[in-house]
Amino acid sequence: MSTKQSVQCFGKKKTATAVAHCKAGKGLVKVNGMPLRLVQPELLRYKVYEPLLIVGVDKFAEVDIRVRVTGGGHVSQVYAVRQAIAKSIVAYYQKYVDEHTKNALKQAFASYDRTLLVADNRRSEPKKFGGPGARARYQKSYR
Repeated sequence: MSTKQSVQCFGKKKTATAVAHCKAGKGLVKVNGMPLRLVQPELLRYKVYEPLLIVGVDKFAEVDIRVRVTGGGHVSQVYAVRQAIAKSIVAYYQKYVDEHTKNALKQAFASYDRTLLVADNRRSEPKKFGGPGARARYQKSYR
């Protein structure tokens, strides 16, 4: 087994899954091999930066985070990535730094947005017969 300090965490949103590998390093954060500043779509780039901005970039200075994300659409992937980053930094601080700092990080994330730590369990409802969607029915006609 390797002696390098590392933790692995995942974030999920709908069908998108992001796996974050957090290890001791020099402050790199990459998503699918690209730096955060190149995350697409551009409008949602700030959402990926949120975990870093909430607790401060200094907390990320001594760790490298590499995220792999698959499935889902653009928005779901962005939300899965931000959750994976937040969960991995909390797990890293719990395992290798100290409990007090971990609790402070967790409190900061939870007070800003609970979905940074807890997955959103809503799913798309399956379509049924007799209508175009899950709940909508075809229009009734008597003639």
